Parts: sequence; structure tokens; C-alpha cells
Amino acid sequence: MKSLLIMRHAKSSWHNDLLGDHDRPLNKRGKEEAPLMGNLLKQEEIVPDLIISSTAERAVATAEAVALACDYENDIRYTRQFYHADPETYLEVLRELPDEINGVMIVGHNPGMQEFVADLTGVDTRFTTANIAHVQLLIQSWQALDETVSGKLLHLWRPKELD
Repeated sequence: MKSLLIMRHAKSSWHNDLLGDHDRPLNKRGKEEAPLMGNLLKQEEIVPDLIISSTAERAVATAEAVALACDYENDIRYTRQFYHADPETYLEVLRELPDEINGVMIVGHNPGMQEFVADLTGVDTRFTTANIAHVQLLIQSWQALDETVSGKLLHLWRPKELD
């Protein structure tokens, strides 16, 4: 069985019009919510074996803040493929993982993240910034993960609901 944490990046800033979309940083709220979600993972004792993040600045900052707050001890893997990825792209990247990795967190963007959660679980829900979906996959090998695999949505955490 595999465990997948799907996280949308925390709230980003639109303050600087000169920055391209890929380079937008987190805003104040995002800087507060990302570590909050990391602390939640630590409390729930579901620290992933691997974190894979989009290379966009807001996703990188989110992944790093979550990793620090949950005491994640491995390197974060960054991929440009996750920048505005569709569900098939997430599947492709996950299928390449070695099977000794059981728990993975991916950090990316909407609308792809929301669609990915819906495709995997059949649950179509609004997936706002810094949300984390915890999905259980009844597979033994990441190579078996394709569009026919159904996962069970164990939790959907929203920062606003944690206060």
C-alpha cells in the first residue's frame, strides 16, 4: 500500500507586477500556513519518505516550510514538470519512483492538483491554497499507478479549518 499527500502551494503574493508567474513568492498568509500544515503532518505522524515539488518559487517555499516543520529529513526533489501540471503528469512522475518509497508528498498548482485528487478518489472538492489531501493507494508498486487506480481519500486538511 502507498500513501500520497497532495498539497497545493500556499498563498502567493501578487505584490510585484514585474515578477513572472513562476517567480512569485509566498505572501504573509502563505508563510504562516505552510509551516502550520507541516506541523499538522508531524502531529498526525505522516511525514513522507519523499517530497517532490514544482520549481515555482511559491511551491518551493511551501515544500521547504512544510519539510522543516514536520522534521522531514531527506532532500526535496524539484521538477519543472509539476509547474501547472495536469493529472497525467503527476502519474508519470510518481510511476518512476522506487517501490521502497511508501509515502510521497507532491506540491503543485491548480487546476491540476484539484483534478488529480478528483481523478484518484472520485471526490470533487474545492482545493484551495495550502490544502493537503491524504490519499491511500491500494498498490504495492508505483509502476502500477495509472488512471484506473482508485485511491481512498483519508483526509482533506485546510489551514482555515485548523485554527
